[in-house]
Amino acid sequence: MVSTDIAMNGPNIPDNPGLLFRRKATQEIWFTLFRIAVAINALALFIIVGYMVYYGLPAISWDFLTTQPTEGGLAGGIFPCIVGTFYLSLGSMALALPLGVAAAIYLHEYATPGPFMRVVRLCINNLAGVPSVVYGLFGMAFFVAGRDLGGLGMGVSIASGCMTLAVLILPVIIGTSEEALRSVPDTYREASLGLGATKWQTIFKVVMPSAMPGVLTGSILSISRAAGETAAIMFTAAASYNPTLPKSIFDEVMALPYQIYSLSVSSTNPEATLPLQYGTSLVLVALVLGMNLIAIMLRSRLRKKLT
Repeated sequence: MVSTDIAMNGPNIPDNPGLLFRRKATQEIWFTLFRIAVAINALALFIIVGYMVYYGLPAISWDFLTTQPTEGGLAGGIFPCIVGTFYLSLGSMALALPLGVAAAIYLHEYATPGPFMRVVRLCINNLAGVPSVVYGLFGMAFFVAGRDLGGLGMGVSIASGCMTLAVLILPVIIGTSEEALRSVPDTYREASLGLGATKWQTIFKVVMPSAMPGVLTGSILSISRAAGETAAIMFTAAASYNPTLPKSIFDEVMALPYQIYSLSVSSTNPEATLPLQYGTSLVLVALVLGMNLIAIMLRSRLRKKLT
């Protein structure tokens, strides 16, 4: 009878104006705190970007973007750094994205739930929070070091840097891709299987197209991290001064994050290189923003096709 009365008349909420006022006041307090937190973050972002634009924009010129560095990297342009950052970012994504999506498909669609899979997911989540310098040391020991030391012997090169960055961003791609697969309703799978499709066809013809916007979200986060990493490439790929463009994936390369670090610590007069530091930082932010915008546009196009 009690459950029937609740179903017919709704829960028995006491008509207490004081209680309702306190609940509404508490809600407004929390909403106000959330708005303040958002405002603080937006203000901090505005100050940082404004600071970089104010001090870095005067250093931006066509020659700065298209010429090679001089004086050991402490003067001149940053064109090899831009090219190197593109190589490392896109190369790491080309390696990590297929592996990450494949791992997410296996974990969500094929793996049997149990203690072992919980441990695997816990390890993936923990790896996503490991400091990048640890990945840099791992890349130096495994990819850069010679075979007599247990490594692959590729030396300081684009290949070593791309593989190190791929290992770094792989946990993020796996986690976001698995979450995207989890967001696809089970009714999609059941309808496809009911029409006679195999599980493989269901995954690649039904599930993956629906999950692709979420997968691209993980790609956006990953490419931003890969483009801005310094510690992971300083041991594996980056050169403080190499004005020529790389001719193969086994050549070392200059990169924007490492160039900013070099300008900060290598000069005997760091204040003299401040315009170059801010200009390089501004170019790096613009480069990451541009790559993110491309990924966001692709994601929006996919969402429109699905709706």
